[in-house]
Amino acid sequence: MRYAFIVEHRDRFGVRAMCRCLAVQPSGFYAWQTELIRRAWNDSGKVYGYRKLHDDLLDHGETCCPNRVARLTRLAGIKAQIDYKRRPGSYGGKPSLAVDNTLDRQFDVAAPDRAWVTDITYIRTLEGFAYLAVVIDLYSRRVVGWSMQSRQTTDVVLQALHMAVWRRKPKQRVLIHSDQGSQFTSMDWAAFIRAHNLEHSMSRRGSCHDNAVAESFFSSLKPERIRRRTYKTREEARQDVFDYIEMFYNPVRKHVRNGMLSPVEFERQQILKAEGV
Repeated sequence: MRYAFIVEHRDRFGVRAMCRCLAVQPSGFYAWQTELIRRAWNDSGKVYGYRKLHDDLLDHGETCCPNRVARLTRLAGIKAQIDYKRRPGSYGGKPSLAVDNTLDRQFDVAAPDRAWVTDITYIRTLEGFAYLAVVIDLYSRRVVGWSMQSRQTTDVVLQALHMAVWRRKPKQRVLIHSDQGSQFTSMDWAAFIRAHNLEHSMSRRGSCHDNAVAESFFSSLKPERIRRRTYKTREEARQDVFDYIEMFYNPVRKHVRNGMLSPVEFERQQILKAEGV
């Protein structure tokens, strides 16, 4: 009880006072905190920075200020994984079909299944490139549809969008935003959108910021998972992407925009709030 009281109030009394009460050295206390931070970092797949690590410690009942966590992570060599390179040839050639930028960078929406964004990237394997398409709900940043294939064709983006429609079954028209890649300007893509009561929005030519949320997802996926592995086959890459999206990113990974909640937890809590629970 005495230890719990002191730990609970250590920010009031200070670390040195607490250590005197417990008869331990400050260096030992900092080493203990650093170990807690390292465990939280390992649990995140070694991708969280100090802000999300601080939030993890709060979730586990630890009371510590963000500045202390930042200093300890810096001393321990812990940092967030941030890196991304745009796939080559994204805007080569003239699009066969272009539509207005209806989304216009309005990335915060008030309800699920009002606006989705989609994009495609490549993943290197020893077998050759694999191409990943994703569909993300702007409401919670949840990946609601995705597909991987060996060729960068319209079919890969259509399969991702089909998964999103099948999973979410939207009751109203959904805005689906993409860049001007050839997959998104094809007649098959346009026909699918019309058949499923979707409205297409398209980035301005050469403006990656118009699709910043999709870009942000890939900027998390690449350094947090893809570039840390060498895939022998496309199937091995697909299984790892499945694990990242379905087992980590959607249900676990914290988002600052969601109040440090994962997309799944954010949606769950919003439903409970709406029901008055």
